[in-house]
Amino acid sequence: MIPIIVYSLCILTCWCCALLLWRGFRASRSPLLLWSGICFFFLGIANLLLFADLIVYPDTNLLVFRNVVTLLGLVIFIAGLVFKAS
Repeated sequence: MIPIIVYSLCILTCWCCALLLWRGFRASRSPLLLWSGICFFFLGIANLLLFADLIVYPDTNLLVFRNVVTLLGLVIFIAGLVFKAS
């Protein structure tokens, strides 16, 4: 029961951060907030896949999918940082 609560809170935290960053972007139009919000959205999806991997489908291995989604979110964030700096 405890792992379900912890994984659920991790998913909700990532998506709440993404929502708050998106709202901040809409108010200030700062591109860094947009890239951060997209990154947190993908990290929330990665947490959802972790939940599915360990709790819902324990016999399957979703490690590759989790890592691809996490990498995609981080690449988007890093690309936003690089393009903002230049």
